[in-house]
Amino acid sequence: MLTWFAVALAGGAVAVAVGWWRRRADELGRPRRFPWVSVVVLSALAVATAVPGVARAAQERRLGAAASVLAGAPVAVRCQSLGQAVLDGGPELGYVRWRADGTPEPWALIKRDQCHHLAAYVRSDKHEPTRDQVVAVHVLTHEAMHLAGRLGEAGAECAAVQRDAHTARLLGAGPADAAGLAASYWRDVYPLMPGPYRSEDCRAGGPMDEGTADAPWLASPGS
Repeated sequence: MLTWFAVALAGGAVAVAVGWWRRRADELGRPRRFPWVSVVVLSALAVATAVPGVARAAQERRLGAAASVLAGAPVAVRCQSLGQAVLDGGPELGYVRWRADGTPEPWALIKRDQCHHLAAYVRSDKHEPTRDQVVAVHVLTHEAMHLAGRLGEAGAECAAVQRDAHTARLLGAGPADAAGLAASYWRDVYPLMPGPYRSEDCRAGGPMDEGTADAPWLASPGS
């Protein structure tokens, strides 16, 4: 919506300038001054209105690129808009839609707050991510696992905790900071997840252990 508003404002600035060009003199033949104030104000408002949309598009491209690596196929990530957030009453932090044949649509939606936390994480030095940032990075990983075809929540969640460090690196973290983020989620957040998201099989040496080098229990002795 903001993008269309920005286009309308820019169009208004052009219309004002064109109107002046077509009638550069008044009825008495006197030169009319160029409407600098109107054109500048409309142009400034257009730029200010367009900036959030441009920033969101850039973020979606970066998140989509990371999700594509994790999913092993080209996929997209969409950040929830303000309008969508106002109308949204769901508790989930992100979701992937599934087709009737049981395959996922090639895109995931990440809720507005989570996209804000992801943007903050990308801008940060990655050394001490907040809990919100840790969760947001994991949400991206979790939805990427759905995009890879993992339907069940417990399976997607366990696959995600074993790839959170990879996601963090894709978003600019160094190896140590990435491993720390993954360990933080595994230690502090995973045990608090609702039952459908947890499994006793998700552990070192368990049936869900995929043997990845990024498994959080490798960085969390005693887990």
